[in-house]
Amino acid sequence: MLLHDIGHYPFSHALEEIGALQHESAARPRIVTGPVADVLVDAFGADAPQRVLALMHGEDHGPLQGLVSGSIDLDKIDYLRRDAMMCGVPYGQIDVDRLLETIVVVPDPASGRPRIGILEKGLSALESLLFAKYQMYRNIYWHHGVRSATAMYKRLVDDALADAVLGADGLADWTDEGLLHALLPARPPLLAALRERRLYKRLAQWPAAALGDGTAEWIAADRALVVRVEDRLARELGLGAGEILLDYPAKTQMLGVDLPVVRRDGSVEHLTSAGLAGALDLPALSDQLYRSARWLRVFAVRRVPISPERLWPVVTADVATLRARLDADLPLLAP
Repeated sequence: MLLHDIGHYPFSHALEEIGALQHESAARPRIVTGPVADVLVDAFGADAPQRVLALMHGEDHGPLQGLVSGSIDLDKIDYLRRDAMMCGVPYGQIDVDRLLETIVVVPDPASGRPRIGILEKGLSALESLLFAKYQMYRNIYWHHGVRSATAMYKRLVDDALADAVLGADGLADWTDEGLLHALLPARPPLLAALRERRLYKRLAQWPAAALGDGTAEWIAADRALVVRVEDRLARELGLGAGEILLDYPAKTQMLGVDLPVVRRDGSVEHLTSAGLAGALDLPALSDQLYRSARWLRVFAVRRVPISPERLWPVVTADVATLRARLDADLPLLAP
C-alpha cells in the first residue's frame, strides 16, 4: 500500500486527463530500478518489484489483490475519508468498522481461486462506501470550482509540454510546487491566475442528463481536438489562446463493483456492476448518479456576452464535423 501512489503526478490525477500515463504505469521505473527496487529485492526476493507492480495493476492472482486494487481497497477507504476531513465537509462517511468486520477470503464463484469477498450482512457498509464516493465526486471532485482549476492546470501543462518547457518523461518527478516553480521563467498567464486564485468563470454548463449517451465524450477523450476547439472559440469571442476551456470529466467507474458475496445460507454469489438480486440495483443507480454528478462546462478567463444556446451546437457536434470546420477554417459559432 505504501507504494500504491508512488507514480502520482503533481496535483494528483489531473494530468492523466491530458494523456499522461496512468500513475500506476508511471510508477514502474521507481519500483523496478533504484533504491526502492533494492529494498524490495533485499527484503522479499528478486521477483518482489514485479509482484508489487502486478498488485498495483490488478494483475495479481492472490487474495491480497482485492485490498490493494479492488471494490473495497484500502486506498479508497482512506482517501475518501481523508479528503472529506481536509475539505471540511460531512461527506465521505463510511462504516469502516462494519466493512472490515465482514471482509472474508472466499473461493471465487467462477475460478475457484481465493479472493477478498464480503459477508451479506456487510452490504450496507459497502453501500456506504459507494455513496461516499458518489457524494465526494458530486460535491468535491467535480465541483465547478475544482474543475475550473483543474482545466486551467491541464491547459497550463499542456502548453508547457507543447513548447518543450516540460518533458513528458519527467512529469511524475515533480512535486506540486516544484512544477509550478519550473514554469515561472516563462511567465504563462495561466500560472499567475492559478497562483492568485483567479479561477476561470463558467460561461455555460449542462448535466450529463441533458446530453445523452455518447454526446460530447470527445471532450474527455480527444485532448488535441479539445485544444483546437478551445482556441478557435476563444478567437471567435475575441479572447486569446487558452482563455476558453472545455471540461467534461472522464466517466469513472463510480459504482464499479466486482466482489464475491457470502450469502446467509453459505452460498457465494458474484456482485458486479450488473447488481445482485435482493441487494443493490447498481446499473440503474449508477446511471442516475452519473447524470446528476457529471457536468459539461465551458470556462472563460472572464465573462463574455454569449448565450449557452450558441455554445450548445459546438459541444454536442460530432468529431468529424468539428475537424472538418477546423481544417477549413470555418467558424464554429453560428451567427
